[in-house]
Amino acid sequence: MTPFPEFLAYEDKGSDTPAVPLVLVHGHPFDRTMWAPQIAEFSATRRVIAPDLRGYGESPQAPGITRFADFAADIEALLDDLSVETFVLAGLSMGGQIAMDGYRRFGSRIRGLVLADTFPVAETPEGMKSRNAMADRLLREGMRGYADEVLEKMVAPYAAPEVKAHVHRMMTSAPPQGAAAALRARAGRPDYRELLTHVTVPALVVVGSDDAYTPVSDAEAMHAALPDSTLLVIEGAAHMPNLERPKEFNAALGEFLARVDGRS
Repeated sequence: MTPFPEFLAYEDKGSDTPAVPLVLVHGHPFDRTMWAPQIAEFSATRRVIAPDLRGYGESPQAPGITRFADFAADIEALLDDLSVETFVLAGLSMGGQIAMDGYRRFGSRIRGLVLADTFPVAETPEGMKSRNAMADRLLREGMRGYADEVLEKMVAPYAAPEVKAHVHRMMTSAPPQGAAAALRARAGRPDYRELLTHVTVPALVVVGSDDAYTPVSDAEAMHAALPDSTLLVIEGAAHMPNLERPKEFNAALGEFLARVDGRS
């Protein structure tokens, strides 16, 4: 499928400085606003780019079947269009898996990899059935029922009300067609475990201590597989620590970016 960066909606904040640009990839079923605390924090010192993936936010749904390779190709083409040659690539949940596919596709351009609340393993047969069934359900029913059901797994039940409201709003605003296409992409995703063992840049692995979707054990396995990685478990957070505990998340990301800047 042909990438279509000219149609992707995105934030492009900050200006070109000696600091390495930061590219942020959102998860499912969210949009680029999930990175608001990070855009605000890091655009003061570097260029920060956060796209809406195809089928999400203000980006259109592409025709045909979406694959993770399509998402990665879109990001690569967008960065070409914006003349961003090298960068740190960060993704959360599905966004982390897309970041892994991005490393497979254009790893020579990546100076650092941030994998938050994600995992590299291919889907099981049972998981494939479940994701495809959920895709069918979203097309039939829309996003509201799903969003109500999973809200307190996406963020912890004790999360701040404004965080819950933001996450719920992103989920209910997601176009069902785009969310369904991404679920089918997740059902058919490749296994990235071998890829991780060949990553040659520094990596930061982050996970919420109470994440039920991608538990701490998944993050520990990625940390063990990556040749040069730092693991951070953020207490008091579930699947979206960047929103639930932005101060802690930003502190870790800031230290990581400083290390990458020093190497570059």
